Amino acid sequence: MQRADPLRAASHVPVTPCRTDGERGPAVGGLVARSRSGGYRVTVAERRWAGSWLSGVAPSSDKAEYPGQRLGLPESGPSSVAGVGRRLGALLIDWLLCEAIAIGVFRDQFLTIAVFAAETYLLTALTGFTVGKRLLGLRVARLDGKPVGLLWALVRTVLFLAVIPPLIFDSDLRGLHDKAANTIVIRT
Repeated sequence: MQRADPLRAASHVPVTPCRTDGERGPAVGGLVARSRSGGYRVTVAERRWAGSWLSGVAPSSDKAEYPGQRLGLPESGPSSVAGVGRRLGALLIDWLLCEAIAIGVFRDQFLTIAVFAAETYLLTALTGFTVGKRLLGLRVARLDGKPVGLLWALVRTVLFLAVIPPLIFDSDLRGLHDKAANTIVIRT
């Protein structure tokens, strides 16, 4: 009676018993695992399968020459998409200001995140910019031209505080928090 190969039984990928170089296993690149009996190899993952969704290559019709072109924004100057450097500078200014307020008023450095959340939410909802954005000439704007408002500023702030959504952005430099609130950060 022949013993069943545990890797062959568990895998739905066909086993290739020979290669052109005399070894056993697949001839194409990919991760392989050895079985305990007979030296057969099975393909675990192939690069060609993962490459189509991991590479993130956009279709050629979707590419723009500059951030904001697909949205009808100018390439530079007022109302153009703000760069990442200015945004990080505004974030740093806002964080340091909120830390100074937390220490100066509440005598507690750990309240910085609460002060930061309140500042970001209220100022974005009411004016479209925070202190840091104002100093660096940036503004949060809705794509439909309306004010950001209390609800969309709340959505944007909650996602912004989750840290990951702002780090994932598209070719127009809109983070997931901007997409959810239908906003974009532009230069004033």
